[in-house]
Amino acid sequence: MTNNQPPPKLAIQDLSFFYEDGIQALKNINLAIRPRELFVLFGPARAGKTTLLRLLNRLSDELAGTQREGAVYLDGQDIFAPGVDVIRLRRRVSMVFAVPTPLPGSIRDNMVYGLKMAGMRDREELQRRMQQALGQAALWDEVKDRLDDSAFDLSGGQKQRLCLARSLALEPDVILLDNPTSGLDPISTGVVEDSLAEIKEQYTVIMVPHSVQQAARVADRAGFLLSGELIEVGDARMFVAPKDKRTENYVEGRFG
Repeated sequence: MTNNQPPPKLAIQDLSFFYEDGIQALKNINLAIRPRELFVLFGPARAGKTTLLRLLNRLSDELAGTQREGAVYLDGQDIFAPGVDVIRLRRRVSMVFAVPTPLPGSIRDNMVYGLKMAGMRDREELQRRMQQALGQAALWDEVKDRLDDSAFDLSGGQKQRLCLARSLALEPDVILLDNPTSGLDPISTGVVEDSLAEIKEQYTVIMVPHSVQQAARVADRAGFLLSGELIEVGDARMFVAPKDKRTENYVEGRFG
């Protein structure tokens, strides 16, 4: 690799996507996501951000009548190749949605469910994974004495961090965050953002942010999507000196 860059964790090549009604949601996307970076996808509504996230762990498979062109490579392997284990892929590329969805049961039940589904039975390892993931999501200190309480008793911000911790417990390669702070108060939002700084030291994170301001705060690099087209990719400088006029107009609030 040039400039001593490691191979990309995810490589998206000539990726296009069409919905059942023929609407093209993504247009020839080419993008390389580096290991252990926090990459932000930002842009106005219907730009294709969530569609792109869903393609990266093949949640797009669940949409009838759609069509995909191009490829996505995870550690050099085509995720759409015949024979790919989609369940295993979704453990490696985990997604946290905008609306937190705890499972029925206790906080502990939520944390060990995915691990048990993956075949883990060792109690010490289950405890280690649970404590580590809750700590990474900045939730352990708040819930360590109430692990057997219902997950539904948590606040909105805590539920969102629980869903994040649930993904982290599986120790994925990539974490996809679709607007994870959209319904949170500023304090809870700040806690989630702070936890992302630690999480990206171990995982590759791809995030759709709540706002341009959040994107500028958390991103190592960012990509601006508009009407399904990837307009510009860059580091934090693109929020103050974008190269493309369309990016500039969006960042400065002229549309969106």
